[in-house]
Amino acid sequence: MKLSGLLPVFLLLWADRSSSGIQSHPKPSCRYPPSQWCRSLEIAIACNVQKQCMEVNATRSYQAVPPVSVTLYYESLCPACRVFITQQLFPTWMMLQDIMTVTLVPYGNAKELPSANSPFTCQHGEPECRGNMIEACIIHLTGHTAFQIIYCMESAVDVLNAAQPCLQLYAPSVTWLSVDSCVRGSLGHQLMHANAVMTRALNPPHTHVPWVTFNGEYTEENEDKAMSSLFSSVCQLYKGVKPPACTGAPVRLNRGFC
Repeated sequence: MKLSGLLPVFLLLWADRSSSGIQSHPKPSCRYPPSQWCRSLEIAIACNVQKQCMEVNATRSYQAVPPVSVTLYYESLCPACRVFITQQLFPTWMMLQDIMTVTLVPYGNAKELPSANSPFTCQHGEPECRGNMIEACIIHLTGHTAFQIIYCMESAVDVLNAAQPCLQLYAPSVTWLSVDSCVRGSLGHQLMHANAVMTRALNPPHTHVPWVTFNGEYTEENEDKAMSSLFSSVCQLYKGVKPPACTGAPVRLNRGFC
């Protein structure tokens, strides 16, 4: 799953709606958060902001420099992964969406077994295998809203029980039945196998999670920087004009692994 954002867009939309005298709330048929208003013409029309979206898109500067590609290999119930997602990756993405993309690969230290009944075994037991598959199915089914859902789950006390309400909050058009069918059917196994293949293909092989690559490459130096301040790492790695957010003072956090 690759995510690129429009945080400045919905901030400008809020300001535009207020300054123009337009009611600050979207019309009742809009069930999407402000960050999604300009994702598609259908959403913009439903939220009555199509004119503002056209104006904002027309004034956005062209990004000739490719964004920093951040890929996270993780496990749904790994404590260190949960901390990294909720305290580093998601907040960084919210601030730097225009210069970074995020790919999530829920698998980590799991093992793929030649068994029809239970083809995967996970570091933190069967609940983690189910959590990995739920998140893989959500990523596959929800597209650009997946990261918000994964963040919602990983920041909850109970990751698995949070899945359905988080899905309803951020992707109301996707039914829980479709996710459950994915998890219980062959699609979920196919998605997990694909994640297993991606994880096994890492060079060098991963030795722990969270395992982070930048633009498809892993180095210990980049990992050390990312674990203490992912925000600063993305700002440093971006080759284009730095956004204003990158000029702030870095905040360093403690690291952890599974």
